[in-house]
Amino acid sequence: MSRASSPRVLLAAGGTGGHLFPAEALAVELVKGGVEIHLATDQRGMAYGGAFPAKERHAIRAATPSGKSPLALAKALFSLGLGFVQSLWLVHRLKPDAVVGFGGYPSVPPVLAAWLLGVPTLVHEQNGVLGRANRFLAPRAKAIGTGFAEVKGVSPSFQDRIHLVGNPVRPLVIEAAHQAYQPMASDGPIHLLITGGSQGARVMSEVVPKALGLLPPALKARLAIVHQARGNDLATAEHLYAEAGIRADIRAFFDDLPKRIADSHLVIGRAGASTVAELAVIGRPSILVPLPGSLDQDQAANADSLARIGAATVMRQSDFTPEALAAVLERRFTHPSELTDSSLAAKSAGIPDAAARFADLVVLTAGLDVKRSKLP
Repeated sequence: MSRASSPRVLLAAGGTGGHLFPAEALAVELVKGGVEIHLATDQRGMAYGGAFPAKERHAIRAATPSGKSPLALAKALFSLGLGFVQSLWLVHRLKPDAVVGFGGYPSVPPVLAAWLLGVPTLVHEQNGVLGRANRFLAPRAKAIGTGFAEVKGVSPSFQDRIHLVGNPVRPLVIEAAHQAYQPMASDGPIHLLITGGSQGARVMSEVVPKALGLLPPALKARLAIVHQARGNDLATAEHLYAEAGIRADIRAFFDDLPKRIADSHLVIGRAGASTVAELAVIGRPSILVPLPGSLDQDQAANADSLARIGAATVMRQSDFTPEALAAVLERRFTHPSELTDSSLAAKSAGIPDAAARFADLVVLTAGLDVKRSKLP
């Protein structure tokens, strides 16, 4: 289905930042080589405000099958079926040279349609556990890029198609990574960032302000807080910080979050793949609270990758109480050399050129006529 004009690649991704950020990073790299990029995603992805360098965005019907009820399952499968029909027509019309899936159920119809139509397909797994969408697509992919060296749920039947490329990060993250970690001065400000990931986390707004309020007055007086809270949790966070007598910059969204990470002595957050990748590339210590209740426990695996090397402290949400967090924070803030060591450990795990590595894999796998600096 190749054309004589410049190569064309269709990226397929779910509509969350965890899927769209790495897709955007790959798109930026491929565009450098003259590749025309198209994005297939759901309605959330269509509204994504990032600087995604796609010639066009294409809305694909999709839903997440779940066991909540037979009716909900039937509706989800019907939506995916419609999305598959849309994708067959889209792939036939665009005639892409390759289709790359980044996980999430909206990626399934386009990648499956491409596979059936004979277009080279690849998938990228950002997490330490192969997600359900990618688990379905992986046997049909010519190559599978991974964000972590160890990925659970990979079948031996396609182990030879696995390539560690890292998690592609946005240009803003690469820029922030140039900022060296500034060790905490014994009497200077303590820069603390709290983030709940692209979908927010209510527990951060409920627990963190209370924990900070329990710190000794000398430490409280030094706090410089940046807190990303869900829109409907802003009032709660503001009230609790005021009650604790702590000033904080609280917003629903920071468009310069990578810079905020770089400015921090410590980050408290979820353990989504994008968050973990950005912490590693920028090189900042963290306290991670994996999302509980996930079928795949992907965030727990992501967090463990940093905890094993001393770059992060992992707290289960059931243990994430104000008292327990306050104890961990007091230890970190009174032993700043440990934070410096953790920042170095995090940096050692980062793969800043992940987007370039994955772009090379796409070019090689699909046989694209694109000159890449890293290709032999």
